[in-house]
Amino acid sequence: MDTSLVQSVDLDGSIAGDLSVWGLFIEADVVVKLVMLALVFASFWCWAIIFDKLLRMRRLRRRADSFENAFWSGGSLDDLFDRIGGRPADPMSAVFAAGMQEWRRSGNASEGERTQRIERVMHITLNREMEHVERYMTFLASVGSTAPFVGLFGTVWGIMNSFAAIAVTKNTSLAVVAPGIAEALFATALGLVAAIPAVIAYNKLSSDMDRYAGHLEAFSGEFGAILARHSERAP
Repeated sequence: MDTSLVQSVDLDGSIAGDLSVWGLFIEADVVVKLVMLALVFASFWCWAIIFDKLLRMRRLRRRADSFENAFWSGGSLDDLFDRIGGRPADPMSAVFAAGMQEWRRSGNASEGERTQRIERVMHITLNREMEHVERYMTFLASVGSTAPFVGLFGTVWGIMNSFAAIAVTKNTSLAVVAPGIAEALFATALGLVAAIPAVIAYNKLSSDMDRYAGHLEAFSGEFGAILARHSERAP
């Protein structure tokens, strides 16, 4: 049984514990401390992922616009591929490079087989690139769905400590139960602080990534049609 709560009560019945944020953490039970630390770490990690994804999506959209301007400028696809080389800077350039490489390799294949190879390679490249873009999104979803329950666990544990203090002191005054209840509510608040931004960011980023993936798929289809027409005109 945790007797620290009993010791925090003055003889005159006043609350001796520090009810500040830092005080609640310092005086909390070790289990509640672990819950708080886990939630704080999850919150910081979520914000790091959120800022990274927002900046990365903005950068990818800018690079995609720049690449499409070059692609639809009417210049030679071979010249564009030679400029990009084997190190494309964004997923759209990677899809283009993969399609061009397969188009050059499969020059001796039949038209239908060549088209299938190109489409398959671009599809694989698109999926691989989107996996990199969507990395750590599962962590946001997990925090958004589980952090309130983790905080609730800390809440339940703090309330259990409060009842334990009542049993020891045989006193139901607020001075006995307040520290444990404050710890419990603080753990709940931390769970919400971690979960709410994670849920909002996950929904926003998922929508942006779905639109970006749709943009890549549209480009892949258009580029595949262009290569198919080139194959038809080839001698």
